[in-house]
Amino acid sequence: MPTPIVGLHHVTAIASDPQQNLDFYTQALGLRFVKRTVNFDDPGSYHFYFGNDLGQPGTILTFFAWPQASRGMAGTGETIRTALAAPKNSLDFWEDRLRTMRVPIERSEPRFGESVLTLADPDGTKIEIVGQEQTAVLKPSRYSDVPNEYALRGFAGVTLAERSLDRTAKILNTMGFRQTAVEGNRYRFAAEDGAPGNHVDVLVGAAVGEGMLGAGSVHHIAFRAADDAAQLEWRAALAGQVRVTDVLDRTYFHSIYFREPGGVLFEIATDPPGFTVDEPAETLGEALKLPPWLETHRSRIEQHVLPIELHKPQPAQP
Repeated sequence: MPTPIVGLHHVTAIASDPQQNLDFYTQALGLRFVKRTVNFDDPGSYHFYFGNDLGQPGTILTFFAWPQASRGMAGTGETIRTALAAPKNSLDFWEDRLRTMRVPIERSEPRFGESVLTLADPDGTKIEIVGQEQTAVLKPSRYSDVPNEYALRGFAGVTLAERSLDRTAKILNTMGFRQTAVEGNRYRFAAEDGAPGNHVDVLVGAAVGEGMLGAGSVHHIAFRAADDAAQLEWRAALAGQVRVTDVLDRTYFHSIYFREPGGVLFEIATDPPGFTVDEPAETLGEALKLPPWLETHRSRIEQHVLPIELHKPQPAQP
C-alpha cells in the first residue's frame, strides 16, 4: 500500500475577472493570496492561489483567471461544491459578514450532523462553510480582518455529482477513502487521517444534466502525496484502473492527473516544496512569479495579463 493520502491538497476553479476574484477571496473570506503566477499550460492567463498564511496543503483554493470565459454550468461529472471548515460557533459570524457584503448565502439543513452555509462567489462557484466541532489549528492569513477564532481552517471536503456510484467508489477506495456515512443519495468517503479536506461526498443521480466547464466551474481537485516517492507509488497503484499522466513540475508541487470513471479530473500533488520556494513568507503573492522556463517571456506576459491590486485589510485585533 502506498503512503496514505490524508486528504485534499488543493481545489482549482475557473474565474473571469481577476481583480474581482482576488478581492472576494482575500477580503470577503479572509484567505491569504499566497501566489500570483500564470497557468503554466496557458501562460497568457493568471493562476491565483489562496490559502492559510503559508498556503499549506489542505487549505489551497486556486483559480485560472480567464477574462473571456463564459459562465459554466454545474452538473454530473463535476465537483459541484467545495466545503471549507470553520469553528462550529463561527457560522453566525460568517452569515452576518457575508450578508453585509451582499454575498448570496443560505443556511442549509444540517449534513451529517454539521451546520452548513452555502454561498456563491462572483462567478457562481459554490462554496460551503461547514461548522465543525474540532478544526485543525492552521495559522490564518496575517492580512485578514477576520478574527482568528472565526477564521476558515482549510478544506472540509468536496461534493462530486455522479450518475452512478460504483466505479467512482472503487477508485476512491483504491486511494484510501472509505465510505463512512450515507444521507439519502449522498455518500461520504473519508481518509483515515483527520487532516483538512479528508472527505469526499458523492451525490448520485441528482436532477442535473451534464456539467459544462466555464467561469464558476471547478476544473480539478487535487489530493496530497507526502513526497515524490509517494506520488510515484500512487501512480503505479492507479495505472491499472485509469490513465495517469507523467509527473509534471508545477514549481510549488509535482503533479499527476487522471479522470476518475465518472469524469471528474483528479490530481495527486506533492506536499513539498511549497510556496516559499521562490519568495519569502512575508511577501507571498505580492509579485508575479514565473517558472524558469517562462522567465524569458516575462515582459510579454506582463503586458498581456490584466493589472491587479492586492488590498491588505488591517488584521483583526486580538
